[in-house]
Amino acid sequence: MARKHNISVLALMAACAFGGAALAQVPANISAAVTSSSRPAEDTARDAARHPAEVLAFADVKPGDTVVDFIMGGGYFTRLLSGAVGPTGTVYAYQPAEFIKFQAKYGESLKAVSASLPNAKPLDGSVIALDLPDNLDLVLTVQNYHDLHLKPFPTATAATVNAEVFKSLKPGGVFLIVDHAATAGSGISAADTLHRIDVEAVKAEVEAAGFKLEAESPLLRDAADPHTASVFDPSIRGKTDQFILKFRKPK
Repeated sequence: MARKHNISVLALMAACAFGGAALAQVPANISAAVTSSSRPAEDTARDAARHPAEVLAFADVKPGDTVVDFIMGGGYFTRLLSGAVGPTGTVYAYQPAEFIKFQAKYGESLKAVSASLPNAKPLDGSVIALDLPDNLDLVLTVQNYHDLHLKPFPTATAATVNAEVFKSLKPGGVFLIVDHAATAGSGISAADTLHRIDVEAVKAEVEAAGFKLEAESPLLRDAADPHTASVFDPSIRGKTDQFILKFRKPK
C-alpha cells in the first residue's frame, strides 16, 4: 500500500485489522510534541514521510512515561518522545558505543539531545552487552532492528537485545519496532547488504524472548518498493516499504 493514502483511510484499515485500535485519534500530548515550534526544521520536513504522530499514538506514549529511543540515530524520535512524555517523564536516548566508534556524528547527536532536552538521559554502552534501565513503559526502535544482524556483531546479538528489552520493560510494557521490509521469506539475509529484514523473522525473534505480538500497522507500507535495493540507494531512499510491529510484555 502506498503511504500517500490519507490518514483517515489508514486509521480505518488499522481499526478493521487490529480490533478497533484505530490511529485516527492522536492524543493531545503527542499532537503537542509534533507541532512544537522547538523542533528543528530538518525534523519537521521529514514528518510527511514518517507519520510520527500516528506512530507514537500506536505506541501508546503517555505523559509521565519512561521510554527508550533504542539506537536513536540523529534524535528525530528522541525529541518527539521528550515532548510526548513531558516534564514528568523520562527519555533514555540510546546510541550504541559501536556506532559512536564507527562515526563521530552519532556521539555528537547523543550529546546534543542530552544538552537540549531536560528529560533526556544518554546511554552509550555496547549493544552486545546491553544494559537498559528497568521499569520501562516503552522501548521504541525505528529503522534499526536489522542492525542487530550486521556482520560485525555476534550472531546472538538480536536475542541478547530482545531478552534485555523484555527484562527492562514493566509488565504490560510495549516494544515497538519500525523497520525496512525485505522480501518475504528472506529472513535476515538482507540485513547487512540492503539494511532490510523480513517482518516474519522479526516476529519470530521477538516472540521467542517472551513478547506477544499485539498489533501491526500498515501506515508505512508501500507496495511500490521492490525490496531489492539498499535503503540508501537514491532510487528508494525515503520511500521504502516499512512495517510497524507492536509487541507487549505479558502482565
